[in-house]
This record gives sequence, C-alpha cells and structure tokens, in this order.
Amino acid sequence: MEIVREMPLDQILLGDAVKMMGMLPAASVHCVFADPPYNLQLRGELRRPDDSIVDGVDDDWDRFTDFAAYDAFTRAWLGECRRLLRKDGTLWVIGTYHNIFRIGAILQEMGFWVLNDIVWRKANPMPNFRGRRFTNAHETMIWAARGQDSRHRFNYQAMKALNDDIQMRSDWYLPLCTGGERLRNEHGLKLHPTQKPEALLHRVLLASTNPGDIVLDPFLGTGTTAAVAKRLHRHFIGVERHPAYVEAAWGRLRRVRPAPLDGMDTTPSKREAARIPFGTLVEQGLVPAGTTLMDRAGKVSAVVMADGTLRCGEIHGSIHKVGAEVQNAPSCNGWTFWHIEEAGQWIPLDTLRGRMRG
Repeated sequence: MEIVREMPLDQILLGDAVKMMGMLPAASVHCVFADPPYNLQLRGELRRPDDSIVDGVDDDWDRFTDFAAYDAFTRAWLGECRRLLRKDGTLWVIGTYHNIFRIGAILQEMGFWVLNDIVWRKANPMPNFRGRRFTNAHETMIWAARGQDSRHRFNYQAMKALNDDIQMRSDWYLPLCTGGERLRNEHGLKLHPTQKPEALLHRVLLASTNPGDIVLDPFLGTGTTAAVAKRLHRHFIGVERHPAYVEAAWGRLRRVRPAPLDGMDTTPSKREAARIPFGTLVEQGLVPAGTTLMDRAGKVSAVVMADGTLRCGEIHGSIHKVGAEVQNAPSCNGWTFWHIEEAGQWIPLDTLRGRMRG
C-alpha cells in the first residue's frame, strides 16, 4: 500500500481504521480520541424486539463475545495509535464494562502510561430494560501518555477555569447526547447508536491539546470529535468506514462556527448536585464561546472564551473576576452581574443556571 506523504488535515478517511492509520506518517499527531466498537459489535448490533438499536445495556449484551478476536483487533488499532502519536502525545479511550478493562490491560502491555481514568457519569442514562441489573449510568475513559517518559500536555488552568476556578475532578457529570445535537435519519431515528455529546469532547480536547494541534479519531462515527476540534481551532483527522456516518459528519462540520481563539488555552473540579459552573453552560452550548455578555445597564461588555473565561479589553478571567475588575470592586457575583441576550431581551446568567438546575 502506498504511504500518504502529506497529512490529510481536517479530512475524514473512509475505510478501515487500521488500514487508514497505516497510511499516515509516524509521530504525526498530538492526541488520539478513540471510541472503539464494543466487544459484541464484531458480531453485529443488538436490537430490541421493535428493531430499534439498544443504546443502553441489556442482559444479552454479554453473550456473543469473541475475546481473542477483539483483543487482536484492539492491539492492531492501539499499535497504530502509538506509532502515530508524538513522543509527548496522549491517548483517550472511552468504553463500558464490555471492553474498557481489556483495552486498559492491553494498552499498558504496549507501553502506554495511564494518567487518569475518567468516569463520565450520565445525567440521563438509559434504563436497564429487564430490571435484572443496576442501570448502567456511566462510561469510563482512560487517558494515557504515549510512554512513561512523555511530557504530556495538561491545560490545568483551562480545566480549572472551566469549573469556576475549582480544580477539575475525574468524575464528569454530563448528559447524553440529546435534542438538536442528536443526529437522526430521515425516519427520525438516531443515526448513530452511541453518538457522544460535544460537551464531553470539548473538555477532552481543551484539557490535552492546544490550538493548531492534530487530533486523530480512528472511529469517528458522525463526527463529534471533528466538530469540536474545528470549533476549538484544532486540526482533525477522522477515520470512519460507514459512508452514511461520513456524510453526516461533513454536514455537521459545515455548520460549525470556530470559537474565539484568544484565551483558548488559558486554563476546571469538584461537582456538586446543586452547583453548576459557568463552564458547563459554555461546553453544552447554552452560552456558546464568542457570545457577548453585558452588564445590566448595557455599559460594559465581555466576550465568552472557549474555556469559560471572559475577556473585556485587557481583563481576562472568570465571570466573577472580570465582573469585579470592571467595577473596581473587591468581589462580584458574575451570575447576576452579567446578562445575555435572549429573544431581544437581556437576562442574567443566573436565569440560565436556574433552568439547568430545574
């Protein structure tokens, strides 16, 4: 097979993940995000009696597995990922109990160095349909450096800023992909059974990459990684073997509006049930990066950055810090000071926060 000599930046490669990655030059990407097939998907998709694809977990999911074949598949694509990663690059892999433990053991055997396991705790998980197990309400992400000696990137301050100036924790409470973000086919059914929310990828890429970095997703699906990478000024390379998913991903990418670049990598955190950081509103699109906020009187404005900070002239920081500095005050409640335009009216950010709590 002929080797591709130029990196296909901001492109989606249609084909098998391992073969397509094999065409790329070694040490060429900064970060990999992988959402590989579940173990059982080598035998096809599991469907309910009404022929809809199962999006949660059912008791039959464990029964049709081929561990040897899946492990060989895992070693093949992880091997290509390790070859493609730069010395200081990092890998993110997400999965459930069906596959994540096998993947974790294999990547350690291959020389990756585990940095964290992140628990994505789903705010709105699918139920267990037979009622014979606990509701599967989380997925696990492994974040690993290419090797033990890697000087991996971690945008600590960006993560802290995203979480209202509190250190980001390894349990992330985010909803499933729903509403307008969920892509659907002409029949109104989910186009992809496990489409990940953009909020999840926003956090992943903001934490471990810089603008201009190259992010590879070997199982792109409908393009969540590519869409968020474009919004955050990262280059992407996606691989996907399903033509309908590739078509949907390109349609999605055409609608993406890049965020303001200034302050992108300034760098979220303890989550409590009643506490909602401003960064959560940003990453879920309720206050998109680039939005202009005003004070109640309409005399002071600030622009929302991708990491949940604000910029007002030379002043840059959290909604509270910037609000205090523009007033020359010792402190400020940014939730009530800053207002956002909605349907022709300016409402306080606290109104949006209240809706999320509701």
